[in-house]
Amino acid sequence: MRVLVVGASKGLGKAFMEGLGKPGDTVIGVSRAKPAAMNIGKGIETRWIEADLGQPVTAVETIARALADGGVDTLIYNLGLWEAEAFEAHYSFLVDRDAQLQRMVDCNITATILLIKRLLPLLLESEKPRIILTGSTSGLPQSGRPEVTFAASKFALRGIAEALREGYRGQGLGVTCLNLGYLNTEDGLEVPLAEAAVRGEGGLIPLHDVVLMVRTLLELSAASYVRELTLPAIADERF
Repeated sequence: MRVLVVGASKGLGKAFMEGLGKPGDTVIGVSRAKPAAMNIGKGIETRWIEADLGQPVTAVETIARALADGGVDTLIYNLGLWEAEAFEAHYSFLVDRDAQLQRMVDCNITATILLIKRLLPLLLESEKPRIILTGSTSGLPQSGRPEVTFAASKFALRGIAEALREGYRGQGLGVTCLNLGYLNTEDGLEVPLAEAAVRGEGGLIPLHDVVLMVRTLLELSAASYVRELTLPAIADERF
């Protein structure tokens, strides 16, 4: 299996790189720069593509060229920027900077659409083509969050997924949108799950749990897929 992880240098993307592959698999990371170190299991081939999705056209061309020969079975689009003051009690849409909002849309929406369009022919050559989009509970109705641009971009992911399913259902394309709540990004997979789970006192999701869910998605047969997966923290009163 060849898995492409976009937004792979830190946080959840890094956890995907370290936790999804099995011996014989190839895991390919995409980020602006290659991180200094990763804890990749034995027998798993890793590759890195340096690309800035804030410049979608150039980045997509770079990624497509790098994958032209080897192909890809699964695309995980994990990149998602948010406002500078997002998730703070004092957040105000009116003080968001225009340039920052435009970059968010470029990374979160434009780059997603352009990359899928370029890679779809390669994906459809796979026996089990899969696209996994890292969304957010902020992209669900009545999310209770006021961050306008971030919410809009996560709502957009669900629309992208809906349209792709209908357009390529006959070719076996499975598209999953992960609606994730607040994540504990301080503790990587090297931290024991029991320790990572207590950070935030029930208000944060360990990265281990998300990796486990995605690993399960990748293990499904070609006959089924998970349409959407909503994973909030246990203490999140919005859900």
